[in-house]
Amino acid sequence: MPSGTESKKDGELEDEVHSQSYTRHLERRLRALETERQILQAERGRLEKETQTLRTELEKLRQSPLITGTIAELLDDGRAIVKSSTGPTFVTHVSSSIPKEKIQPGARVALNQRSFAVTQELPPPRDPMIRAMEIEEAPEVSYSDIGGLQNQLREIRETVELPLIRPEIFKEVGIEPPKGVLLTGPPGTGKTLSARAVAHETNATFIRVIGSELVQKFIGEGARLVREIFMMAKEKAPAIVFVDELDAVGSHRLDIATSGDREVQRTLMQLLSELDGFESRGQVAIIGATNRPDILDPALLRPGRFDRIIEFPFPDASSQREIFKIHTRGMNIDSGVNFDALVSDSVKLTGADIKAICTEAGMFAIRDGQTCVTQEHFRKAIQKVRERGGDSNIPSNIYC
Repeated sequence: MPSGTESKKDGELEDEVHSQSYTRHLERRLRALETERQILQAERGRLEKETQTLRTELEKLRQSPLITGTIAELLDDGRAIVKSSTGPTFVTHVSSSIPKEKIQPGARVALNQRSFAVTQELPPPRDPMIRAMEIEEAPEVSYSDIGGLQNQLREIRETVELPLIRPEIFKEVGIEPPKGVLLTGPPGTGKTLSARAVAHETNATFIRVIGSELVQKFIGEGARLVREIFMMAKEKAPAIVFVDELDAVGSHRLDIATSGDREVQRTLMQLLSELDGFESRGQVAIIGATNRPDILDPALLRPGRFDRIIEFPFPDASSQREIFKIHTRGMNIDSGVNFDALVSDSVKLTGADIKAICTEAGMFAIRDGQTCVTQEHFRKAIQKVRERGGDSNIPSNIYC
């Protein structure tokens, strides 16, 4: 039997083991509680931030709405005459937080609903149609994608691209850079494609306008659109404004006209005013394009508005060969395709027609269950394009 001393030692050892186990249990519990406290503190911080955000939002919703107005005149004592959007005109104070240089006649401002004091400056209004005209990404068309037209591209680059990327050259020579260029010629000869290539090669903002979009239903709307287009171009300078189908808004003014014709004439006069440059446009280049230069108003064509008129003729044989090479470089064509024969069969066809021929030739190959386009497919495609009117019957003398 164990003695009393040994029993006592065993008891003390057992108590010590139990104490150590209890201590470890308490330490684990303490760490768990510490982790839980940190989680609760983080959650509390998140909820406090959310509460503050909701309080700020609630304060904003409780604020009185502001009234828009336009500065009519600035007085010597620091006050301003403001025409409210609700109709009346007020003489009111201007908040000291607004820089004085930004409060100019014509500026758009916000007015306190009770005191009618000017509280903040507002950006000028922008029609959603105007914002949609700006092309955010440069078109995926470069000069290498255009066959022929070497002389035309050189003139466009001299008139549009050079003043934007190297304006110091014109200062050294002592001349003003050309203001605009007008592209004329039959449909499909590369006018719009050339404008897109210029936008791709420069870092300028490209604003594309269709002439018919400027013809509006209500009086003054077309002129307002023209004014806002050039305002946006000056704000985003350097910029290129490309007006396609210019004849839709720039045709001859008539002595006897309907109310609709008169509205188009008002839009044309606003366009002439912007082109004439009563105010310096800065680094803003204008490109116009039309298939019917013979019906344009003479005021549009004088120097100072469109300084250069560039004609885009039907492509010659060498240009047509280049265009065929461009549009077939991604195609799987038979090695026996004779491009000289294709060119000889494509007299009086434009670049757009040749692109259509290449697409139709590929469709004929698919119809025949083949993956390689042959000479026969191109022959059928040329015949189909000619049958649907690819060979233009427009008299060539109107483009002279």
